[in-house]
Amino acid sequence: MMIEIKKNGLLKYKDFACKCSFGKSGIKLKKIEGDNATPKGTFSLGKIYYRKDRIKNIQSKLYKKKIIKGMGWCHNINSKKYNQESKFLNYFETENLFRKDHKYDIFILINYNTNPVRKGKGSAIFLHLTKKYKPTRGCVTITKKDFFYLIKKINKKTKIKIN
Repeated sequence: MMIEIKKNGLLKYKDFACKCSFGKSGIKLKKIEGDNATPKGTFSLGKIYYRKDRIKNIQSKLYKKKIIKGMGWCHNINSKKYNQESKFLNYFETENLFRKDHKYDIFILINYNTNPVRKGKGSAIFLHLTKKYKPTRGCVTITKKDFFYLIKKINKKTKIKIN
């Protein structure tokens, strides 16, 4: 089955639907680094990343990985680690995964520009948490309640279609 993200701000999966938000610049087929757009297309899902100190009892068939202090996601197009998990260096090099706010308490990597990684095509595209549905820099966001409902239903074969 497929998770669908609609331009009207709706996430659908089978008979489940919830509000979502996405990139400030909308949904684009030709995404580039820093354009604040969410990539258009169909993508597989990666691991669930989570903060063990904030999230307990994850019920999901997806692989899980604990977020630890110093963990980041590289968005520097000149780095060999571009669009990969890496050490958090600074905000110019990497996205900090161990955040003070709760947006990344738990998230799923959307496998956009991951195999192969193409420099400058966009990085750190996640399905993560929100409270206010503010537009993102390219990610898709839903509430914690909706996130936990969804991860119980999906599996490693589930794809996400962003259109």
